[in-house]
Amino acid sequence: MADKKSEEPTPKTSKDTTMLPQDIKNIWDECFREVKKVVIGKADVLEDIMIVLLGEGHILLEGVPGIAKTHITNAFASAIGLEFNRAQFTPDLLPSDVLGTNIFDPKTATFKLRRGPIFSNLLLADEINRSPPKTQAALLEAMAEKQVSIEGTTYKLDRPFIVIATQNPIEQEGTYPLPEAQVDRFGMKLVLTLPSSDEELDIIRLKHEGTKLKVRRVTTGQTINRMIDVVKNDIYISDEVMQYMRNVVVKTRTDPRLVLGCSPRASIALMSHSKAFAALQGRNYVIPDDCKRVMVSTIHHRLQLKAETELEGTSGQVVIEDIMKSTTVPV
Repeated sequence: MADKKSEEPTPKTSKDTTMLPQDIKNIWDECFREVKKVVIGKADVLEDIMIVLLGEGHILLEGVPGIAKTHITNAFASAIGLEFNRAQFTPDLLPSDVLGTNIFDPKTATFKLRRGPIFSNLLLADEINRSPPKTQAALLEAMAEKQVSIEGTTYKLDRPFIVIATQNPIEQEGTYPLPEAQVDRFGMKLVLTLPSSDEELDIIRLKHEGTKLKVRRVTTGQTINRMIDVVKNDIYISDEVMQYMRNVVVKTRTDPRLVLGCSPRASIALMSHSKAFAALQGRNYVIPDDCKRVMVSTIHHRLQLKAETELEGTSGQVVIEDIMKSTTVPV
């Protein structure tokens, strides 16, 4: 990314080389205010995207067409100052269209890599479930290892790297279910709902009056990386809170309503998201309420329900909420 030095905001810290959780909170508050200029409602969605970014994960947004999934991603990318690419997933999209391919250059008689949209800080995988599983699987290595392999050569992706994928409900025409291995690589899955009647009126007004509104860049990729390092290294989490996370995840493996519960990847994501949320509150330690805040959206999409459970109308959200209620919370 080519950022002009004069444009980069300088967070207020106690030392030039030190960033504190309060600095993270201040930067996020400013980013949030910028995005809210052009996004009505969806405050929790915006916060969850930032939580996943600071936890070095990826996020899946599900909802019917027209409820601002792509618009939210565009506004978020503009505010945090990351290099942004979009890939429109269609039935004829090939893995090479996402990753890139080697092109022969007759002038030098060598092959040169033509990079795909995945070579960015933020990849919007738009309507990911409209492409067949082979193309969806092209993201697996990038999401798990932060690298891609093209014709036998491995390329590291820039840091930070986050995939924000949108999908339509699976019952809609022309959609393919995401493989379980791919769903599990998303740190969170959010189900976006239609706006309230008041919010919809505000949307109409914003579209009518606010056509000149633009989201100002608040921070840069370099600052985001510093924030990620603080979350990873400087946010304390007690053994009691880790045991609480562990107990919830382990209970999903024995719940009679489920075919399959969560793997340790869910526990790791839960820890990372809890630490990120604590940092966004300006704290350098995790409390049980931080875990509760991120638990449903971190876990529910990883649960595989039995057929009879789905026929009864029970969802993954209900199952994890029941497990949380039955698990002792540390004081």
